[in-house]
Amino acid sequence: MSNSINRRNWLKQSTLAALGLTASLNSLGGEDYLPKDLGQLLPNSNPSLINLGSNENPYGLSPLAKKAISELIGQAHRYQYNIPHVQEFRKQLADYYGVTTDHLLLTPGSGEALNLLARHYSKGNLVTATPTFGILPNTAKKIGVQVKEIPLDGQQVHDLEAFSKAIDPDTAQVYICNPANPTGTVLHPDKLRAFCEEASKKTVVTIDEAYIDFLDAPYNESMLSLVKKGNKNIVIIRTFSKIHAMAGMRVGFILADPSTIKSLQENYFGNSNFCMSALSLTAAMASLKDTSHSIQSKKLNAAARQYTEDALKRSGFTVIPSYTNFIFFHLKQYKGDFAADMLAKNIVLRSSELPDGKYCRVSIGTLEEMKAFLKTMESMKFT
Repeated sequence: MSNSINRRNWLKQSTLAALGLTASLNSLGGEDYLPKDLGQLLPNSNPSLINLGSNENPYGLSPLAKKAISELIGQAHRYQYNIPHVQEFRKQLADYYGVTTDHLLLTPGSGEALNLLARHYSKGNLVTATPTFGILPNTAKKIGVQVKEIPLDGQQVHDLEAFSKAIDPDTAQVYICNPANPTGTVLHPDKLRAFCEEASKKTVVTIDEAYIDFLDAPYNESMLSLVKKGNKNIVIIRTFSKIHAMAGMRVGFILADPSTIKSLQENYFGNSNFCMSALSLTAAMASLKDTSHSIQSKKLNAAARQYTEDALKRSGFTVIPSYTNFIFFHLKQYKGDFAADMLAKNIVLRSSELPDGKYCRVSIGTLEEMKAFLKTMESMKFT
């Protein structure tokens, strides 16, 4: 893939077809600016539809999370601050990550954290990759922030040397999604840590670790270690949407130095805690304890991903090696709108035309869903 990928082209052309209508998504992730008629795409509207477009966990909530929700239903009419055990969540989350509650800020999904961080650090330019997950850079552009977009390198990995050169005295924030979306690539933690240590001497470095739970050692090392060492310019974003299968329940959080958290709370994040559901927090609390569910989800995802990558390669597709729950691959000489054409065959995914050709990002569903996807691919013409 060319180093000159233009993220704007990807964002502008990334598409879904809503039952015969092509709906443009204005974000690489797509989940932050959804078309009004996206509800037509829901499986309940079309039971045969296979949704491989949003990087969700197809195995559903932890059994413990489901049980916790059912037990709390009788108190769902209360605000979360009026339910005593819900107040334990921040302490349990802090203990899980080996920090204090002062290091934590809860948000209704990591997407809202990214949106608000763009606003909080808006008095200067933003350095980020292209392509990347769109919420933070899109918000920055909307409010007039200069966004310096750095192309990925030849292996579709963040070019940290180019990032370093792009940072100037006016840089307010650096944003790195690692593992990366849409490519699924990952930086070695030693390389990323060295970059963070140097860059954070000049500006805030935000690391989006939404997909880190799908990684194996040594790549699964979080940059939280820098926060624990007292680095005030490192901000970590995490979510319960992916490995915990809680995408629709909107639970995310920020990990940062207490002084940074205090600054965020006093600015745009003042009401982020209040915007979270008691049922969601209770489910997250239970899911955090159900490590067997997370391990099983990771194992099943890895098997289905490997199966799909191998099949695509055998069919002659160029596949970017993925460390996540989605795959990014080149569509050869495909003519037309691939996402729209696949939706006509009851499969939802993302596609785009980039400078060096057309690409697809397909989420990893169950093995049966991926077999159905691959079977459908056999009916498509790529030459």
